[in-house]
Amino acid sequence: MSVRPFRDIVRKKTKKIKVGKIYVGGDSPISVQSMTNTLTTNVDKTVRQINELIEAGADIVRVSCPDKESTLSLKKIINQVNVPIVADIHFHYKRAVEAAISGAHCLRINPGNIGSKEKVREILKAAKDNNCSLRVGVNAGSLEKNLLEKYKEPCPEALVESAMNNVKLLEDENFFNFKISVKSSDVFLTTKAYRLLSTKCNYPLHLGITEAGSLTTGSIKSSLGIGLLLMEGIGDTIRVSLSADPVEEVKIGYEILKSLNLRHRGVNIISCPSCARQGFPVIDTVKILEEKLSHIKEPITLSIIGCVVNGPGEAAQTQIGLTGGGQDNHMMYISGVPHHKVPSNKMIEEVVELVEKKSKELRSS
Repeated sequence: MSVRPFRDIVRKKTKKIKVGKIYVGGDSPISVQSMTNTLTTNVDKTVRQINELIEAGADIVRVSCPDKESTLSLKKIINQVNVPIVADIHFHYKRAVEAAISGAHCLRINPGNIGSKEKVREILKAAKDNNCSLRVGVNAGSLEKNLLEKYKEPCPEALVESAMNNVKLLEDENFFNFKISVKSSDVFLTTKAYRLLSTKCNYPLHLGITEAGSLTTGSIKSSLGIGLLLMEGIGDTIRVSLSADPVEEVKIGYEILKSLNLRHRGVNIISCPSCARQGFPVIDTVKILEEKLSHIKEPITLSIIGCVVNGPGEAAQTQIGLTGGGQDNHMMYISGVPHHKVPSNKMIEEVVELVEKKSKELRSS
């Protein structure tokens, strides 16, 4: 059971490209990305973090390649993981060439920062020879000097002009296998830039609020900026940038997509904030259930409501529901229908068992 949204989001049709085994753009699902924060030269630690991101649901993972040792390590890393890897490149074109040869599935570059057209051509040749896509990554914090002189400060027009200058550079070389981002740490600047860019090209767009901040602050800013654009049908892949464990970026990314009914993964818990009417400790219960159900990958809706005011109504809209009752007597709902009662000391065990049973049914269907 799932609730149909009041308004269907109509995505802008963009060009479809391939990043490793993942399609981005067109009618492809909106993919969720993250980036490692380990030293790339520490292969074991980087592989371990990538696998943690895969377990959390990351479709694509970016790895920083600031030096030759990192690009050489990239090949060892790629051979040990099962997810498309993006090599994050800044300034030095040789790092991009090395990363493509090492097997990177995508190169994140800003062509305007690479240097001469000859250097860009070498990168594009390496990308073509190694079936590697590109991301044109424009950031408000690293705009070209001539654009800062022209516009006096980072603004939507400056970001988009930078992006389109770079797009022309690639198109002139008959290279079209790329996506674009125009990021800022400012929500208004970012959303206006993406809106403007969306009117000027049909390449897939990578959304994000760059340097958004800590887990709480960054999640809110990212949800506002990314969510607003997605609601307008703009965006093909997302990365939530947080000063936190990269796994949290993936979790928040999926929460944004789930909230907009764009993509579902894992258990979506609908819970009340709790009050004096609660028949059981809602906050603690939800915290425990989030941990115990974190391994579930199938999309399942679960409502945990402390009393009968909104409980039955919320349970009617979810696959599994728990509503607090009086005298340690709570009601379990299955497919929106009251099913059986459960005491407080058994309810967490009961919910976990029902969710795991539903997960198994979905896997086998």
